[in-house]
Amino acid sequence: MSEPSPQETGDATGETTGGGPKHVAVIMDGNGRWAQSRGKPRLFGHHAGAKRVKEIVRACPDLGVDYLTIFAFSTENWKRTQIEVSGLMSLFRRYIQNEMKGLVAEGVRVRFIGDRLRLDKKLQTLMDDLEEVTRDNSKVHLTIAINYGGRDEVARAVKEMACHVAKGELDPETVDETTLTRYLDTRVLPDPDLVIRTSGEARISNFLLWQSAYSEYEFIDTLWPDFTAEVFAQCVSRYAGRDRRFGGVKP
Repeated sequence: MSEPSPQETGDATGETTGGGPKHVAVIMDGNGRWAQSRGKPRLFGHHAGAKRVKEIVRACPDLGVDYLTIFAFSTENWKRTQIEVSGLMSLFRRYIQNEMKGLVAEGVRVRFIGDRLRLDKKLQTLMDDLEEVTRDNSKVHLTIAINYGGRDEVARAVKEMACHVAKGELDPETVDETTLTRYLDTRVLPDPDLVIRTSGEARISNFLLWQSAYSEYEFIDTLWPDFTAEVFAQCVSRYAGRDRRFGGVKP
């Protein structure tokens, strides 16, 4: 396992930011309700939501956001109807195929987090290809969570860490918070400064449980397909006005 460079790891110094968020994570909720309110099938909303992602990615540089992480499909979403799940998987494949050249040209680096083993081989290959062709980009770091769950991620990390202990490659006495972080899917990413959930729901839904321990949250009523760059900018602006003390107090 490669070690993240110092500039790639999260900042847990406890200092206030004095500016906008560098890493924003988004729970993109409300696609289905948006479609149903228009008399359309749920997949219509997912297609509209996919188009919205492009706008938000493009808005990031002007807002000073270097990292954007989006929750596309959770480990719990397999419980949805077969039609919706199959439609989402098809949407992911088409999104990668259609957007690959544009993402490369616009300097976006793409990473995927989550357990890929349950995904079909064609989608896995497309994910690998997109990560490879964008690996030298750095204008925006886009991370897409597919078949991702925070508890599942921690369980997989602990399992891998236990294997290293069993092989004598890791001393259990040295294990601390930093050690576990190096085994997470997000080990080369800073922790999110701001987590946004759309659609009016006020829960975190098993998203980035470890990483968001000190994140600021925005729960907004806007459904994801209506989440414009202007709404995004408002969330970023409100973050800049917050006082982040990380458990400490100001002198």
